Amino acid sequence: MLTIVVYTTNILFVRPKPKTPTPLSPAEERLFLVILKTADVLGQEAEQLTKSTGLTATQYNVLRILRGAGPDGLPCRGIGERMISRDPDMTRLLDRMEKGGLITRARQKDDRRVVKTQITEAGLNLLQKLDQPMRDLHKKQFQHMAAAQLKILGDLLDACRNRAPD
Repeated sequence: MLTIVVYTTNILFVRPKPKTPTPLSPAEERLFLVILKTADVLGQEAEQLTKSTGLTATQYNVLRILRGAGPDGLPCRGIGERMISRDPDMTRLLDRMEKGGLITRARQKDDRRVVKTQITEAGLNLLQKLDQPMRDLHKKQFQHMAAAQLKILGDLLDACRNRAPD
């Protein structure tokens, strides 16, 4: 629909009528806020645990990814693709972790553009210290929910995250 602005008999300009955005339903808006608040609460509890060993949540995530990658390690891009939340400056994060002795990086002989990152023994030891306390924390965080509820919640959140692109 167009709105025409007229002064006397001359048309000065024609502009489209602004579209009114479709508001979220109260249920969708509430769900969005509940998910964000829940992620924040759960994440803060886990971050307190990782801080006790001198790690940030992001560093902990990198170490878990590298442990799972095995002795071959991963290139920076491979780590970034597996991160829970994206870190825009992965190189600096890895620099700090390398200086702390938690990881090593080596340029590949067959393709000098690729730098593989591996977890060190110190990184593995730090992760091992956190393994049981982190399992205990997660058990505590969800102990009030039955196994069937946890499965349903996980499936619903997966469906939310894996929706079809717009």
